Amino acid sequence: MDHSRSIDKDTTLCMSLAARPSNFGTRFHNYLYNELGLNYLYKAFTTTDLAAAVGGIRALGIRGCAISMPYKEDVIELVDVMHDSAVAIESVNTIVNESGTLHAYNTDYQAVADLLTEHALPTEYSFAIAGSGGMAKAVVAALRDSGFTRGTVVARNREAGQALADKYGFDWAPELADARPDLLLNATPIGMEGGPEAGAIPFTADAVAAASAVFDVVAKPPHTPLVHTAGQAGKTVITGAEVIALQAAEQFALYTGVRPTREQIDRASEYSRAAG
Repeated sequence: MDHSRSIDKDTTLCMSLAARPSNFGTRFHNYLYNELGLNYLYKAFTTTDLAAAVGGIRALGIRGCAISMPYKEDVIELVDVMHDSAVAIESVNTIVNESGTLHAYNTDYQAVADLLTEHALPTEYSFAIAGSGGMAKAVVAALRDSGFTRGTVVARNREAGQALADKYGFDWAPELADARPDLLLNATPIGMEGGPEAGAIPFTADAVAAASAVFDVVAKPPHTPLVHTAGQAGKTVITGAEVIALQAAEQFALYTGVRPTREQIDRASEYSRAAG
């Protein structure tokens, strides 16, 4: 038995809050704790009482908490300090507890920006993004800051969609209609395993066929219907599994003060995906 990984009174707890918790974060963080010999433990939760859950983070000395849909915006009023990454897009995906003071960050933004660069997507591409919530804010901000200038926020909620588009200098539309942008991005729960639209894609097959690249932020399953459709059509594809690994690594560094190498991140991500 590896006694260095025994849970004791000094074990530091980290957690996540999501409407539909997956095993990814739990396996990813615990894998790295084990590899790096850190006395930490990570556990995923859901909740019907967000305020009480966040109060528990503070009261119990839980070190960190990953925030997923649909809590990324509602949690803002429950934290104490909003850091630049969260302020800029008014969305939180990470809470770090510093001696009872809850600090809020957004690591989704950096993960998306890094992936746009890694996959060398031309900034001349026109794009359309489905969604107007917390994750969409991170993606749109990263697109703008990466140099993309021609884009449309596609959202049925006109108030939220128009506000997001206006903030970053893009257009808004209630639906894609006949537009055929170069880059399609999904920042909605469409295609998410266990969700009401698990088998659906947010764009028509014609739009996917006309695009050059597709980016789906949904991480579970790794091959969503949109990713599968785009892959079959030979498009450049960026997956939610890539996003979740990079943003989780940034969270890991915030929680522990230790920054894993890219090789360690890749191993932890592969281990996490293997369990589904």
